[in-house]
Amino acid sequence: MEKATFAGGCFWGVEHLFNEVPGVSDAVSGYAGGTRDNPTYEQVCSGRTGHAEAVEVTYDPSRVTYEELLNTFWNMHDPTTLNSQGPDHGHQYRSVIFFHNPEQEKAARKSKEEAQRYFDRPIVTEIVPAPHFWPAEDYHQHYFDKHSGHYSCHFIRGWVPEQPAETQPAR
Repeated sequence: MEKATFAGGCFWGVEHLFNEVPGVSDAVSGYAGGTRDNPTYEQVCSGRTGHAEAVEVTYDPSRVTYEELLNTFWNMHDPTTLNSQGPDHGHQYRSVIFFHNPEQEKAARKSKEEAQRYFDRPIVTEIVPAPHFWPAEDYHQHYFDKHSGHYSCHFIRGWVPEQPAETQPAR
């Protein structure tokens, strides 16, 4: 199993969509990229911790590739909006790919360049080394499974080039 970490707005939708990808064993909502150890949701929402709402994905690379996870990421949010996603605004909602090794960094940079062809505005997604990941409080985990009918600002765009249908998230 391998890890991948992404931030793309509210972590509830990001976690939910990654958990639907075949080959993903788990996606966990949490916080990454800030300066405070073991932050709380309230602290992250204050904007004073520097953390993004992030999701740590555990996946089986024999069933889903990192490149396929990147394609899913580009399709689930608008990477051209700075520090916001849908109705959510603030530095904690920024778009980030946190890479865990040089291969992930290279793949993320290449993927960003390829994804730019599908957007009219510049992609503002950061690509930075994976910092310590702090899992969010239990009530944030699998939020949409526990609270059906809640709004999500995330969607599946569906432009992923050359991605086999069996690896695309369920809609």
